[in-house]
Amino acid sequence: MFRPKIPTMPTPTGHVTPHAVVQPTAIVPAAQVSQPAPVAPAPAPSRPTVQLTPGTALALVGSGTAVVLVLGAVLVSMLLAVAITGVSVAVCAVVLRSVLASETKRR
Repeated sequence: MFRPKIPTMPTPTGHVTPHAVVQPTAIVPAAQVSQPAPVAPAPAPSRPTVQLTPGTALALVGSGTAVVLVLGAVLVSMLLAVAITGVSVAVCAVVLRSVLASETKRR
């Protein structure tokens, strides 16, 4: 049950593909070809490229730091709320236990 399963390799089929044999060919000079017509340059992309200036980099770092701080504060406050709830439930359990124990001793 706890032993690892080792995958098995598929059995070879015995079919081997032969490698293509390259035959040397003679070089034949081509006929004179006229120059193609000039092609218009490709249009510039419609979206401009993003340039990161020192000001924008500083703004990105500042906003990232603010996000991390806010997220940390939210998580810490949630953890604190859970801890306070746990302590209050434990105190209630101890009080109920002592009340119920004292009631059984009086009888």
